[in-house]
Amino acid sequence: MSTAVQGSTVDIPTPDGTADAYLVHPESAGPHPAGPHPAVLFYADAFGLRPKLKGMADRVAAAGYTVLVPNVLYRAGRAPLVELPAFISDDRRPEIFESLLPRLRSLTPEMTVRDAGAYLDRLAADPRTTEGPIGVTGYCMGAGLALRTAAAYPDRIAAMAGFHGAHLASEAPDSPHLGVGRITAELYFGHADQDAAMPPEQIDRLEKALTDAGVRHRAEVYAGARHGYTQADTASYDAEAAERHWTALLDLLGRAL
Repeated sequence: MSTAVQGSTVDIPTPDGTADAYLVHPESAGPHPAGPHPAVLFYADAFGLRPKLKGMADRVAAAGYTVLVPNVLYRAGRAPLVELPAFISDDRRPEIFESLLPRLRSLTPEMTVRDAGAYLDRLAADPRTTEGPIGVTGYCMGAGLALRTAAAYPDRIAAMAGFHGAHLASEAPDSPHLGVGRITAELYFGHADQDAAMPPEQIDRLEKALTDAGVRHRAEVYAGARHGYTQADTASYDAEAAERHWTALLDLLGRAL
């Protein structure tokens, strides 16, 4: 029997404005308030907040967590920033991504860290969250945001997961992997096989950085899975790989939070 959840749109003040977000938690039972529950910060892929993405957050909440999914591109407007079809096919993907690209590029690492502090504060202040450490998970570009968050707030993040992450260990001077030495959380990565956004050399570079820094982590390559394999409203979806990701994510959160 699955746990019912309750979700709503919330506004979060940040140093640079107001971020809209989706907040979901296990539903109250009768007159009694639900919770509190451990908090999870959930970073979306590049397509952002949309029904299927909210459904993923609902599934995390149903496992016993209060989950916040921010619109990380709030500086460009409230979600959705572009009109999205119910199903993102391979032929539509480039066109949609191209329209989002300028906004994606405008989100700097410094902005990410500032925003993450506001998101974590919002979760910590919610009466439906416990006072303990927070977990963070991210998909595609969100995996990089999650990794930067774990590095910037090591005293607040106990678990971090990233799935089909993009450019996590590039040769750029501000690549996310360069900050892993500050991380104290336990990490899990589910890389996609044949992923141009996270090729084998970057997987190896990330693995070396984590190992050299002594970060507790596990990284797996999901054979045959495409970039975006968790996203059920896209042509990249892989049901078997997606279920594998759910097992890994919930196991990690259960251990660490």
